[in-house]
Amino acid sequence: MIVRKLRLQRGWSQEQLSEMSGLSVRTIQRIERGDKPGLESLKSLAAVFELQVSDLQKEPEPEMTADINITEEETRVLNQVREIKGFYSHLVSYVLVITGLFILNFMTSPDYIWAWWPAMGWGIGIVSHGLSAFEVLNLFGPEWEKKQVEKRLGRKL
Repeated sequence: MIVRKLRLQRGWSQEQLSEMSGLSVRTIQRIERGDKPGLESLKSLAAVFELQVSDLQKEPEPEMTADINITEEETRVLNQVREIKGFYSHLVSYVLVITGLFILNFMTSPDYIWAWWPAMGWGIGIVSHGLSAFEVLNLFGPEWEKKQVEKRLGRKL
């Protein structure tokens, strides 16, 4: 999360950070998801962000500078933005594939429009994903998760 915050503060894409650090985009994605980076990767990132390697290795502490410390609210918002981005990716895939199916349908059997069936089925998934990503209908949100954890622990968190 520290790498992601630092990257976003500078307005860089993962591809730009990849080029500047000499790391692959996949490596940047893994590090931002929380995988532990190797020492060489840390050195490259520290050089790009003009930080010490130790600043990237340790967990954020309250006395760290505001540039590096990640608040609980920032973590929540970063996760929500990731969910929204996932929804938009899902929506683009839906539009492209369903368009292709309709084209295929009209080219092969224009007398029966079967492409409506996958469009409706997948469309239900798109609507559900959108409601969840934009927190319109949040049946299994943080409060639900907290209740489930407390229920299974048998105590309050």
